[in-house]
Parts: sequence; C-alpha cells; structure tokens
Amino acid sequence: MSKTKSILKVGLPLLLGVALVWYSLSQISVSTLVQYFKDADYTWITLGVVLGVLSHMSRAYRWLFMTEPLGFRPKFANSFMAVYSAYLINFTIPRAGEIARASILTNYEGIPFDKGFGTIVAERIADTIMLLLIVAIALFLEFEFIYNFFADKFNPTSLVVGALVFIILGFALFLFIKKSTSKFALKVKKFLTGLIEGVLSIFKMKKKWAFIFHTIFIWVMYVSMFYVTTFALPELHNISIAAVLIGFILASFSIAATNGGIGSFPEAIVIAFSLFSIAEDPSRAFGWIMWSTQTLVIIVFGGISLIYLPIYNRKNTTL
Repeated sequence: MSKTKSILKVGLPLLLGVALVWYSLSQISVSTLVQYFKDADYTWITLGVVLGVLSHMSRAYRWLFMTEPLGFRPKFANSFMAVYSAYLINFTIPRAGEIARASILTNYEGIPFDKGFGTIVAERIADTIMLLLIVAIALFLEFEFIYNFFADKFNPTSLVVGALVFIILGFALFLFIKKSTSKFALKVKKFLTGLIEGVLSIFKMKKKWAFIFHTIFIWVMYVSMFYVTTFALPELHNISIAAVLIGFILASFSIAATNGGIGSFPEAIVIAFSLFSIAEDPSRAFGWIMWSTQTLVIIVFGGISLIYLPIYNRKNTTL
C-alpha cells in the first residue's frame, strides 16, 4: 500500500504536468510561441533572472539565522548550493528537495537531519504567511473587482449565504477538532500546534529582525521578478499591479500542483490574466517565458551545485 502511495505521489503530478503541457501547446501554435520568445526583450528577462537569484541568495543566508541557535554555523556557500540543489530535485520528486536540502547540510555541515529539517519547516511557515499576506493585499486592492466578478457569475445573495455557511461549517469543524480524539483530529491539532510553535520560534531567535527582513526581501524579489518580466512583452506593458499580484499568486500555487510547475505555470497565468481581459496568447507566452527562464537557471545552478558540493567541501577539509 505504501509503495502504491509513493508511486502515486510521484506519478500523478508528473502525469498532470505532461497533460497540461500538451493542453497548453494545443492552445497556441509552437511557431507563435517561438515568435514570442524571439521578439521578447531579454533585458527585462535578464533582470527578472537576477532578482530571482537574489531571492535565492537571501533564502540561503536567512537559513543561517535558524541554525545559529542550534549551535551550528554552516558556510553560506553550502547553504546556497543546498537551496539550488533542493529546487532542482523538486523537479523529479515533489517535496523531495526539502529532504535533500537537510541531508546536504547533515553531510557537509554536521547538522543533525531532524534539526535541519525542522528549521526548513519553520522557514516554510514564514513563507506561507508571506504568501497569505500577498493574497490579502490583492484582495484589499481589488476587493470591488473580485466581488463584482463573482457577483456576475453568482447571485449576490447566494454569495452571502455561502459565506455564512462556510463560516458556520468552519466554526463547527474547529469545535469538532478541539474536542475530538479521532486520529484525523489529533493529526490536525498536532499540525496546528507545530505551526504555532514554528511561528513563535521565529520571534525567539537571536536575529529575528534580520530573519524577518530577509523573509520580506525574498518575497519582494519574487513579486518584482514576476513584474519586471512582464515588460519583456509589449502586450503586457500596461498590466495593472492587481493583475500582477493575482497572476503571481496563482502561479505560486501552480508550482505545488506539478513538478516545478511544469505545464501548470503558464495555464495559471492565463487564468489570472483572463480576469483582466488580457489576451490568451501573450499571457500563455509570458507564462512559458517566465517558467522556462527560471527553470533554466535552476537546472544550471542546481546542476553545478550538486557537482561542486563534494569538491568544495573536500577542498575545505584539506585546508
């Protein structure tokens, strides 16, 4: 049963990714897509790549603040290469990158795997909070637009009733989980307890403000990377900040749907931009340009990191 579960975990995202690639390329001719790549302004694409690398450098540096209270001072180079190695490995097996990242620091820095992995989980909690904050900003900036969009498709009364039902069900679920001793309820309680502890641990660390600064910087770079790359296509020059934020949010969620966002990333962009009446062809082309360039950087830096890690650490141990 566990073997079947493992195969499904690996196979389903990959199959979904292949299906979405096929679907995406069936909606735009390859020659049209190639033309968009040829006509794109690579100055903006290069700037987007630089911002992406800066975000990953900041992520690698931020991780050092988490290990210091544990009594370890890993080298920045090892942390940087571990980050890119993790991103590359995530293209093969979803979420395996986090395990690989912790393993790399165990092998080359002597950090116990459980402690290293725990800090990575805490990092993910901080990143989840930032993504939710971006969602909140998008809702605040475009509340009227989002409300009108759903009101056009659904009866406003139904929306209010639906919201009330959702709140009541959510409250009922909260009470059930709080009082229940079922296996499911205990798992949820354990997860929520860990989530709260992880958030609180951030404020207990010695360099918490540096950690918070880097967390904000990472996500500002992510959004900036997305935004500046839109200037690569003339059709997207007048895109609104709201469209950028919603496109970024859906694209971020799409990365979790398939291996590294293959296939799902450009289609998430099309869905987001279509809400703002942006044509499908430039939206889909932008999605492919954005995904391809960032993926290429991960393949190059991740591949070099996996090869150079043992060489770098052998040099350092022989000094």
